[in-house]
Amino acid sequence: MRIAILGGGGAMGGIFGGYLARAGNDVTLIDVSKTAVQAINDNGLVIEEKDGSQPVIRVSASDDPTEVGPVDLVINFVKCYHTEAAVRAAAPMIGKETAVLSLQNGWGNAPRIAGIVGEDRVLVGLTYHGGTLLAPGRVKHPGSGMTYIGELTGKETERLGRVVDAFRDAQIETTKSGRILDEVWKKLALNACTLPVAGLLRFMSHELVAFDGTKNLMAAILKEVVAVAKAQGIALDYDERWAAITGLLEKAVGGKASMLQDVEARRQTEIEVINGAIVEAGRRTGVPTPHNETMVWMVQAAERHYLQAKA
Repeated sequence: MRIAILGGGGAMGGIFGGYLARAGNDVTLIDVSKTAVQAINDNGLVIEEKDGSQPVIRVSASDDPTEVGPVDLVINFVKCYHTEAAVRAAAPMIGKETAVLSLQNGWGNAPRIAGIVGEDRVLVGLTYHGGTLLAPGRVKHPGSGMTYIGELTGKETERLGRVVDAFRDAQIETTKSGRILDEVWKKLALNACTLPVAGLLRFMSHELVAFDGTKNLMAAILKEVVAVAKAQGIALDYDERWAAITGLLEKAVGGKASMLQDVEARRQTEIEVINGAIVEAGRRTGVPTPHNETMVWMVQAAERHYLQAKA
């Protein structure tokens, strides 16, 4: 399968692109960072695994989609605020049969992509893999988990089956879902509870369950997420999610949340499509979301503070 990874120079794009390339797919990592592209092309992609191994994977990288041409699958890993620009720039790679898969954080990316390429091209997914960018061409893979993929329309299609098979062949544990929106909200619940708390307190992932204060805050956030989901007819169970979230955090020793990575690098965060998505849905459905709204206010204030200082 010919595959292009948008944001391929980042942590998650590198991990998925590297695994898919190692399995024999024709993969190109697309990134705007010329430094990352050159490092990958010159030295290969290094993935530091949890067991200490550091395989070097030979995979192509480019900052110019016109060099690649039409592919079978475009996987989007860019930050939410770059979604539309990245997909428009990817137009030379999107042929008549090309599918576009969003594996991004939060909610709202898939409708944006559909507005550009059409709903019939869009696959939606989420993953519980963790990743950290260590340096250009070098990523850390501290934790694995299930990846879920489905059609935006909810239909069962042959192309969905082909993509899932490609992921499984690459040793990426993957489940095909006919109710992908439910799965997206399960991951959204995890992100809403953990990312802003880690980013604001600068806690490593396992430290979030080490203190009563952070556990109480995450529990309050989760209760709002569940209430908003139920108001929209989305199946989300508080007890199941709380057990899953705390279980993942307990095992994520050394893991660093993506929002904490953004804060440390003084980058714009994705708070708008995570807790912001909960607040917006709460307003539409009449469900109060004060804890999520507070997270949005605090993270936005923090990022504006350091972005102004950076400027």
